[in-house]
Amino acid sequence: MSSYKFIISGGGTGGHIYPAIAIADELKARYPQAEFLFVGAKDRMEMEKVPRAGYKIEGLWISGIQRKLTLRNLSFPLKLISSLWKAGKIVNRFGPDVVIGTGGFASGPLLQMASRKGIPCVLQEQNSYPGITNKLLAKKAKKICVAYDGLERFFPAEKIVKTGNPVRQDLLRVGEKREEAQTFFKLQPGKKVLLVLGGSLGARAINELVKKELSFFREKEVQVLWQCGKLYYKEFKKYKDNTVKVHAFINEMDLAYAAADVVISRAGAGSVSELGIVGKPVIFIPSPHVAEDHQTKNAAAVAAKNAAILIREKELDEKFEDEFSGLMASEEKQKTLGENIKKLALPNATADIVDEIEKCIKKKR
Repeated sequence: MSSYKFIISGGGTGGHIYPAIAIADELKARYPQAEFLFVGAKDRMEMEKVPRAGYKIEGLWISGIQRKLTLRNLSFPLKLISSLWKAGKIVNRFGPDVVIGTGGFASGPLLQMASRKGIPCVLQEQNSYPGITNKLLAKKAKKICVAYDGLERFFPAEKIVKTGNPVRQDLLRVGEKREEAQTFFKLQPGKKVLLVLGGSLGARAINELVKKELSFFREKEVQVLWQCGKLYYKEFKKYKDNTVKVHAFINEMDLAYAAADVVISRAGAGSVSELGIVGKPVIFIPSPHVAEDHQTKNAAAVAAKNAAILIREKELDEKFEDEFSGLMASEEKQKTLGENIKKLALPNATADIVDEIEKCIKKKR
């Protein structure tokens, strides 16, 4: 059957957008004649990223409810009503066979209206601690694809399928790209490389840490490949030299991972899944500023299996140098962490999620 129609909704951050695009790409590979429509939140990054990936997107006037009492919350009921109305119109007009939500504000109204009209809905939850939107939508969903164990606390157990998170396919063979990566980033072959990642926009605490520890890294003869984020590039590019490579953003992530011996990273779900596929030793410094502190929970779930080191932002001053020195001094520890995080990886996630979507369509037809 070639005439399937899919609506996919997810956004606000790369962690919701990237899985949504990966799922669409896999569906398109299986059903080249299918029609796709993305639904996002106006003014959020999906409105730019999705068209760049080759898909149409429509925006809803929706945002999250602030945890503090603010004036912005006064407009929330109005935005919600407007978004439900527009989502209903989109669903009626497009007539999807299935609707897929990967989290973020826009997926709430969309899946709510689709399920009311009897259209099967599939949720993809990236984190070990679900966001508010997915928790509210769980009752409506036919299937919920997750990446961590223990989500029966939040979702109906009979709907949960553990698939993992979609990741870029070019990360599956980074082991073969070491020399190419060293040449590409102009790194010295004999020296260890630390890769620093703070998410697509960057992370102030991680950037300040790296700046403070530059002489410590030089003492250890460690080269630094540093993605500081677009927001911070102006401020930190002055620290570039032969052994410190500063980038606003790295598009060639397969090569960045191939070059790295050790990684410092935030603990967003996408990063955790990618690092599992890559199998490198990692120090997670989770962002304490995200909803439900889910990055700390993601990192703790991995650290509990001796598959990563977790250092909270407030502990950096007392713990970082000791933890880093211990890791660099022990090839055995690097190997153990890398092997253990790889055991947690689920490299067929995208295909497994699309298998679940196919089951929903076949039941409906």
